[in-house]
Parts: sequence; structure tokens; C-alpha cells
Amino acid sequence: MNPPPRIASLDQFRGYTVLGMFFVNFVGGFQAIPAIFKHHNTYCSYADTIMPHFFFAVGFAYRMTLLRRLASDGPATAYGKVVRRCLGLVLIGAVIYHLDGGVKNWTELETLGVAGFLKQSFQRNLFQTLVHIGVTSLWVMPVMAARPAVLTAFAAGSAVLHVVLSHWFYYEFAMNRPVIDGGPLGFLTWTVPLAAGALAHDLLKLRPGAWQQLLGWGGVLMLAGYSLSCLNAVTSPAGLKLGPQPSASDAASRSLLIEPPFVPPSRPINLWTMSQRAGSVSYLVFGAGCSLAVFAGFVWACDVRTVRVGIFGTLGANALAGYIIHDLVAEAIKPYAPKDSPLWFALAAFGLFLAITYLLVRYLEKNNIFIRL
Repeated sequence: MNPPPRIASLDQFRGYTVLGMFFVNFVGGFQAIPAIFKHHNTYCSYADTIMPHFFFAVGFAYRMTLLRRLASDGPATAYGKVVRRCLGLVLIGAVIYHLDGGVKNWTELETLGVAGFLKQSFQRNLFQTLVHIGVTSLWVMPVMAARPAVLTAFAAGSAVLHVVLSHWFYYEFAMNRPVIDGGPLGFLTWTVPLAAGALAHDLLKLRPGAWQQLLGWGGVLMLAGYSLSCLNAVTSPAGLKLGPQPSASDAASRSLLIEPPFVPPSRPINLWTMSQRAGSVSYLVFGAGCSLAVFAGFVWACDVRTVRVGIFGTLGANALAGYIIHDLVAEAIKPYAPKDSPLWFALAAFGLFLAITYLLVRYLEKNNIFIRL
């Protein structure tokens, strides 16, 4: 049985996302690079839009392949493959990111014990991109083949649960630990862009090339994400602690609108603030909308106008290989690229990094070597 044809817009969108990750991960540490290309914990920058794109692409492909396998192989085989893939991503992530802490000798290990190991080792380092994708995919698995209304309700419920837990204890924990990309409970809100990708699949299956609808829904979600972030400006009711709040006199004179995305905030932050570190609901709803809008552009360019960009195709078809390789190449170049380098040198170093990484991924592609789970 021949495999189904690849979706050009999805491959190109995924390739753009991988290239964007290469750029922000490499240049983010240079002082000369504008703030919009760096990750922040208190507002959404361009760099912070990249990771939701990955989840969007995962959600699109996840729903497409699961529905196909359920029809051809049955539930046991289809869901078995999902579980193995997700656990494989978590295992690869554990090898790449490592666990927290460590011991220097046998006595320390005995003193730590099993309970200490479990408490210490799984709070921060492990929960990064690949692990988040694996855990979130497992969380969504029970409804990934369900009707769009069920999937939407599940994503909304996950977001609400994250808000409740953040108000209870998790926001303070996440920001003070600090965690990475939402930490151990980040899967609750990473569900939002993943579900958005799955629903985009359904829309394009019914209406191929429907980029206008994708763009429209992207705008709705971006506005919803920004509206949620504006709850930061509302003084909390008595007994409800949402984080640092302005005094009553200041609150009366301040607008209910906060700064838009890509602009640093002027008021204290709380759990409504767009934050990749906290995995906040406002950030992931806005990120999902941004992904829909960007993907709409690729649907128009690739599926309607048949445009193709070579580097996007190469990186999009072998994204996991690119993800693994790019860290190794960066580690080889960055020791001779100091953080206080002038802008021209930082960009030149990125150019060298990109050339080497692309050549390696392109070599794998030409030899039909693809790393997939």
C-alpha cells in the first residue's frame, strides 16, 4: 500500500518552524540581538511564538495519522503506536535534557533514596520540547479521534484546570523554581495549540485550501489570548490572590487593556500574563491563534499557489533530526562566539551554524535517512 501524499503546506510550515527555532535558540544569548528575538518570561516575543507552532504541526499530523490507522489497523494497533511514539519522545528527551540534580558518591545516593530521587529529579530539566510533546500527546490521546466539539471541550477544560492549579500553587512554583516551557503541568496548556492543529486538519479535509477560515480563526484565538492577558489589569476579588496587583488608587486610573504581545509589560505580572515559562493560558491561546494565522499563509502559498522553499522542505521532512543536530552544532560554534559580540559577528556565527546544520540534515535527506517515531 502506497503512503498517502505529503501535505506541502504542513511540511513547509514545519520547516519554517524548525528554521525559526534554529535562529532564536542560537542568537538569543547575544546582547546585540533585539529583544523580540529572545525568550522572555513576562510577555510573548517572536521567539515565544515558535514552540506553539511545533505543537500545532504535531496536532495536525497526529489527528490525520490516528484517524487513518484506526480505519486501517484498528484501535489496538493504532493506539499502541501512539503510546510507543510518545514514550519514545520522552526517552529521547530524557537523554538530551537529563534529570535534575545528581550525586557525587554512593553515600549521597543512599541518603537520597527513592523518594528523594523522585522528588528532586523531575521538576525542571526533563520538561522541555520533546518531553512536552510526548506527554501532551498522551494526555490528548483519549479524545484525539473524537468529534471536533469533544476535542475543543477537552482543550478548554485542560486550560481551565491549569488556571485553577496555577491559582492554587503552580504559578508560584513554576516562576520560582523556575521551570522550563511550563514545567511538569505544562501539558495542560500545550494541549491548546495541539488541538488547534488537529482542528485545522479537519477544516482542510472538508475545505481544501481554506486559508481564509484558518486566518479568521487564528485572529479570534489571538484576540482571545490577549483578552485573557488583560485580566492582569483587573483587581482581584477579596480572598482571590492572582499575583502582584496595583493599589486601589492606581487601578482606578489604569486602563483595563495591557500592552499587546511583543511589547514588555509595564505592570506587575501574574498568572494571566503571557509567559512561556509558566505555560500560561493566555500565552498558549494566543500562540495557537498565531500558529493558525501563519499556517494559513503556508496553505495559501503552498496548496493554492504551489510555492515551495527548499530549506523548509528539507527541515520539515526531518524535523527531529534537525532538532537533535542543531544543539550539537551550536555547542561546537558558541565557545568562539562571545555574548558581547557585535551584531554582524553574531549573524555571521549564525550563518555558519545554519550552513553546517542544513548540510547535515540535507545529507540525511539525500540518503533517505529520516528520524521519525
